[in-house]
Amino acid sequence: MSVLKVTTASFEQEVMNSDKTVLVDFYADWCGPCKMMGPVMEEISEERDDVKVVKVNVDDDMEIAQKFGVMSIPTFIVFKNGQMAGRKMGANPKNVMLEMLD
Repeated sequence: MSVLKVTTASFEQEVMNSDKTVLVDFYADWCGPCKMMGPVMEEISEERDDVKVVKVNVDDDMEIAQKFGVMSIPTFIVFKNGQMAGRKMGANPKNVMLEMLD
């Protein structure tokens, strides 16, 4: 499964109502560390069938970022059963991101 871009319109359905654990990547196109994390997010989405990986562009969908208190990017939030279950900020190694999912 590839990384899915979600918007304000699709966030509820894709993240909050998902039957899988969801890793949300809050990013911006101009953000260097966000670009560095792109391949890591792709790898996780390909390797973990039990996890849905989605991206939210904070410039396009600021409302979602504000709702979850995203103050810097990249910020990664894990949702399980519609509830926040983990949060990391900044570029992190893949193993750190995977630990957050378990």
